[in-house]
Amino acid sequence: MIQVGNGLFLDESHLEFHFVRSSGPGGQNVNKVSTAVHMRVRVSELTELPERVRIRLRELAGSRLTNGDEIIIDAQRFRTQERNRQDAIDRFVNLVRKAAERKKFRVKTRPSLSAKRKRVDAKKKRGDVKKMRRSPID
Repeated sequence: MIQVGNGLFLDESHLEFHFVRSSGPGGQNVNKVSTAVHMRVRVSELTELPERVRIRLRELAGSRLTNGDEIIIDAQRFRTQERNRQDAIDRFVNLVRKAAERKKFRVKTRPSLSAKRKRVDAKKKRGDVKKMRRSPID
C-alpha cells in the first residue's frame, strides 16, 4: 500500500510497469538494458479513491490519459530501473495528491464606492494632463 496523504492509500497491484530502452546518456549500456519505465494505471480500478478524486484525476492527467481510461507515466530521468520506477510512482502520487485537494472557489466581490470614485478621479486627472498638452484652439 502506498500512502498518498489525507487518509488515502493506493494498492500497488493497480500499477502496471513496462520497462523499455531509454534514450539519452548511458554509455555502452544504453542499447542493452531497459531502464526507462512506462507505468500504466487504470483509473476506474482505483476504487479505494473517492469518485470526486477519480474525476479530478482524469482532468489533471490531460494527455497522459488514454481512451481506455488509463494514465500512462513515462520515467527515464535516471540510469537505473529502480530509480525510474520510484520516480514514476512519486509522480503519480503527486498527481493523486493534487486531485485530492478541493478546488478553492472564487468569491465574487464588488469594488467599494470610494474605490470607484478614486478610479474615476484618476482618469479625469489623466485626461486633464493630456488636454493641457494639446495645441491651443484659435
